[in-house]
Amino acid sequence: MQIKVTLPDGSIKEFPQGITPLEVAKTLGPRLAREALAARIDGEVRDLTRPLTGDCRLEILTFEDEAGRLTYRHSASHVLAQAVKHLFPGVRLGIGPAIADGFYYDFDGEHKFTPEDLQAIEAEMQHIIKADYPFERQEVSREEALELFRQLGEPYKVELIQDLPEGVPISIYRQGDFIDLCAGPHLPSTGYLKAVKLTSLAGAYWRGSEANPMLQRIYGTAFPRQSLLEEYLQRLEEAKKRDHRRLGTQLGLFSLQEEGPGFPFFHPKGMILRNELEHFWREEHRRAGYLEIKTPIILSRSLWEQSGHWDHYRENMYFTRIDEADYAIKPMNCPGAILVYKSEQHSYRDLPLRLAELGLVHRHEKSGVLHGLMRVRAFTQDDAHIFMLPSQITGEIQGVIDLVDRFYALFGFKYHVELSTRPENSMGSDEIWEAATAALKEALEGKGMPYVINEGDGAFYGPKIDFHLQDSLGRTWQCGTIQLDFLMPEKFDLYYIGEDGQKHRPVMIHRVIFGSIERFIGILTEHYGGAFPVWLAPVQVRVLPIADRHHTYAYKVKERLVEAGIRAEVDARNEKIGQKIRTAQLERIPYMLVVGDKEEAESTVAVRERGAGDLGPAPIEEFIFRVREEIRKKV
Repeated sequence: MQIKVTLPDGSIKEFPQGITPLEVAKTLGPRLAREALAARIDGEVRDLTRPLTGDCRLEILTFEDEAGRLTYRHSASHVLAQAVKHLFPGVRLGIGPAIADGFYYDFDGEHKFTPEDLQAIEAEMQHIIKADYPFERQEVSREEALELFRQLGEPYKVELIQDLPEGVPISIYRQGDFIDLCAGPHLPSTGYLKAVKLTSLAGAYWRGSEANPMLQRIYGTAFPRQSLLEEYLQRLEEAKKRDHRRLGTQLGLFSLQEEGPGFPFFHPKGMILRNELEHFWREEHRRAGYLEIKTPIILSRSLWEQSGHWDHYRENMYFTRIDEADYAIKPMNCPGAILVYKSEQHSYRDLPLRLAELGLVHRHEKSGVLHGLMRVRAFTQDDAHIFMLPSQITGEIQGVIDLVDRFYALFGFKYHVELSTRPENSMGSDEIWEAATAALKEALEGKGMPYVINEGDGAFYGPKIDFHLQDSLGRTWQCGTIQLDFLMPEKFDLYYIGEDGQKHRPVMIHRVIFGSIERFIGILTEHYGGAFPVWLAPVQVRVLPIADRHHTYAYKVKERLVEAGIRAEVDARNEKIGQKIRTAQLERIPYMLVVGDKEEAESTVAVRERGAGDLGPAPIEEFIFRVREEIRKKV
């Protein structure tokens, strides 16, 4: 019996029923067959070796496809687990998924893994890869699966099986002497893996709950070519050098103290950087027609019940009591902005009303996920809430997109867009969610902006557009968000007076651009490697006197720079000029001005630039003009 297979280019080919995607790939070309890792069949990613049973749409996936990379690395995680079981038979298996740029597997056992163990495990993985065991899939009943993993002494697998809904197909995968509970898909065999590297160790609570045992997590990565692995490892080394936690200390920007876990301390130089970002934010928002507000950090429980946060977000909030009543420290700024809107009556002529706030919020994050400035418990959102007529939705969303684009272009960020849809714990009717989601799609498509759907990741009160930045190392960070909200205006009985003199319901947009000032500073620190552009640099110029007798002239130069609005300081240490230059370079100072007898006699400075080195002598006023132009243009 023949089946019809529709290929990505729209062509339709006939094949015998039961042919595998790998066999189809071989008919399409030897290169595709060599690079094939998995198949997408009618939208579902499957093993290359699973037979095709009927007419279908088929796409052969390679390492160029995200689903192909995930399949490749998921298979590597199973090889990792097999290697660990060979070397440490008593360990119990947790889970082992593929993740961005790699994979991990969690283990429970008496032995505590060391970096030396990783070398041995990696060597065992190479033996398994060389053995080229096929990944064999088998569907089993719930009872069969429970019996199998009880016999294997795998309690975590038993727990996972017990938690699966009734009727869900249960599959296991076998490679050689190793069996794992897994939905797949996997590579045809272990020999498909080429360049594999174990990268680090960490602890992780089983199923992410502090109430559960702490397991040991081994991270790794895998690539189809050694050259790709080496490039990735070089990026990892560069990322370590750029780690914002290390640079934050080295450059005197911020610190993290035991007395306030998750609550960062900003130092004077860090405050300069922060204030420059906030000043830029205020200027851009003023030009875009926003009005700045400030709302309280602590508000009553009744407000959070009315907003829905009490029911949908309470586990992330902090609480206190005042005058025998319950209050909450705000995790979001929107209810405060709503109260500002409600404080006076509005006409349709007042809308859109754009209220912006640099609002300090607090959210309870588990200690295990805290990470420098990237994951904290207190942070400042560059929030704004736009109250508008329904007819203004598309224009306002597109206006926010334009503003986001201006911000990110300034810092040299590329970005991609995701549209996040209704989550499980949402409020509101299907009709409201469908209307809101359609409006976001219309705005994106009207801008000609490509996007992908991120199912189920919207806010509990509305769908959202998320902006994912790409930094200088190719990593992505979710920062900007636009959320469209029909529900809060209803819950708070917001209205405006329309042309007909009657009350009408406005629509809200919640949006951030930096996302969190703290997190954005962390991202910028790593993006620039601490070498901030001149307009952001805490110290823009350092004057370096060659000898003690040049100190007076050095301070005169500094005074003139400061008068011109340039952040400058003098290195008056009793050190050789070479050491002073090296120190300034380590501190990523954009400009160094060396001054000695000749410079003092001629009223000049010897200019050194952070990236370009020695630029030669320049009159002080000429140098000041150059730097002020860089600051003005924000280059």
